[in-house]
This record gives sequence, C-alpha cells and structure tokens, in this order.
Amino acid sequence: MFRARLITALVLGPLLIAAIWLLPTPAIAVLVAAVSALAAWEWTHLMGVEDTKARAGLVAAFMATLPPGYLLLDVTWAAEFIFYGAVLLWGCALLWLLIFSQRNIPAPAPAIAAVIGWLLLWPCWLALVYVHGHTNWGPFWHTFLLVLVWVADTGAFFAGKAWGKHRLAPSISPGKSWEGAIVGGVAGVIAGFGLIWALQPQIPPLVLVLAWSAVIVAVSVIGDLFESMLKRQRGVKDSGGLLPGHGGILDRIDSITAAAPFLAAGLAWWQSGM
Repeated sequence: MFRARLITALVLGPLLIAAIWLLPTPAIAVLVAAVSALAAWEWTHLMGVEDTKARAGLVAAFMATLPPGYLLLDVTWAAEFIFYGAVLLWGCALLWLLIFSQRNIPAPAPAIAAVIGWLLLWPCWLALVYVHGHTNWGPFWHTFLLVLVWVADTGAFFAGKAWGKHRLAPSISPGKSWEGAIVGGVAGVIAGFGLIWALQPQIPPLVLVLAWSAVIVAVSVIGDLFESMLKRQRGVKDSGGLLPGHGGILDRIDSITAAAPFLAAGLAWWQSGM
C-alpha cells in the first residue's frame, strides 16, 4: 500500500506543480473543475445515492454553479465574502466534529449531505482559482499551499507511526495522533518557509505568514477529520479507488478543501490593505 501511495505521489505531484507554474489561470480553473467533478461524484456515494443517473445529475448541478462563481472572483467584496464565509463554515465543521467525538451522530439525509458537499467543494475550487490568478505571485501561493498540506500530512503519517501515543480523534480516525499532527504541522510550516527562502516572493510580514501558515495546517487536519467522520457515518473506508494507495479523489483533497479557503481569505485580507 505504501509503495503504491509513493509511486502515485511521485508521478502526480510533479505534474501538478508543473501545471501550476506553466498553465494560465483559466486552464487551472478547468483542471481543478475536472478534479472537483470527480470529487463530487465520490461525494454522491458518501451521500448514500447509488442510482447512476441521480449521481450524474447531482454532479452536473454542482458543475453548473462553477461559472457564476468564476465571475464573482472579479468582484472584490464578493470574493472576500465567500472566503470569510468559508472560514466561518469550517468553524461550524469543527464544532460538528467535537460533538461527534462525544456521541455518535447519524449520517445526514441526502439533501443535507448534498448542501454540505457543495459548501466543501465550491469554495475550495474558487479559492484555488483565486489564489492562482487574483493574487500577487499566484503560482507561488498555490504551490505554498500544497507544500504546507502535503508535508504536514506526510510528516504526521511518519511521526504518528514512530511516536504516536495520544489519539487525536479516536472515534473518528483512530490512526491519527497528537504527536503526528504536531510534528507534521511543524514540518509543513518549515517546508513552507523553505519555499519562501528559495523563491523570495512578495509576502506579508513574516510573523503574519507564520501565524496563518500554522492556522492553515491546523485547519487542513480538520478537513481530513471531517471527511473521515462522514465516511465513518456511512460505513466506508475510502471515498473511491481512483488513486492507487490513496483511495479516492476526496481522500486526497480533503485537507485542501479546508486549507484553500483559509489561504484565500488571508491573501484577500492582505491585498485589501495594500
């Protein structure tokens, strides 16, 4: 399993980074939209919808909301409203996780699950497009986000295996530990600052970048746990099997769904004061 996971990461990782730096923002929007469509398809499975036509209809409805969102990114106050709102929604998700950890909550009804899925995937898609094309040094910040999340996730995996003793959320994801989360988070932030040192982009004051990087890493864990909770509610291990060693698309982007809007919110706030 680990070998398949490593090979998948070594193949897809460099291709994704190359796309971020070489493709224009509209192409990135299409690429991320395609990934979002696959994630939305997997989400319909987590909703408990098994009819193929119904699943396709739900994915089509989700995709129809992307072009209007793309237009909203050119309206500064609208973009800020979306990302600040997403930050508040992830605060609600954390509250849901805390409640679930104390008592077993049944899976939401399909209609509610559909809204939840849209609230996860739509702001994430908008955030990734916004970061790439509507911020100074967009490709850098896009890469910075992935480095934070990937290194934090990888560091947490290995640190948890080596030193993990205190379970982070045993009723949701028994394999995760506080030790792994902390070591992985520190590793992610260090890697992010290594990228800053190497590329020397225009950035906010370092202390703000440090603080917000720590927040982004922390919320990426919440995104991971939130999907784990929904899978546990539905009694499934993975959202899909498209990526060898990783499970489904949702299993790979669950952290990004939370982290991307936080980065976009921070950059929107910074640029509003420039």
